[in-house]
Amino acid sequence: MEKVNEHEQEFRGGDSGVKYMFRGPIIDWGIIKLLPGQALGHHYHEAVEETFYFTTGTPKIIVDGVEHRVTEGDAFRLQPPEKHDIVNDSEGETVIIFIKSTYAPKDKVNV
Repeated sequence: MEKVNEHEQEFRGGDSGVKYMFRGPIIDWGIIKLLPGQALGHHYHEAVEETFYFTTGTPKIIVDGVEHRVTEGDAFRLQPPEKHDIVNDSEGETVIIFIKSTYAPKDKVNV
């Protein structure tokens, strides 16, 4: 068993960005917080499936060039090599839970 507490983990960008809760050995999962005007960054994965669950906010997710407006409670599952980005073009923060499977930390390709 492994236990973590969200409040003991740090976002990569200080007050926002990616915060991993678990990394490997089978999945990665964590939390993303995007402040107004921030974006995740356009990328894809060569072999990893990625799922996003939106708990807070109404950003847009762009998948293979097609924009989708997010509603709180939406979930998106992306297959490799779908190119994607999340852009918080709203006035409030966005919070997203993500899961990547299988664990392959070098699988991400920035576009």
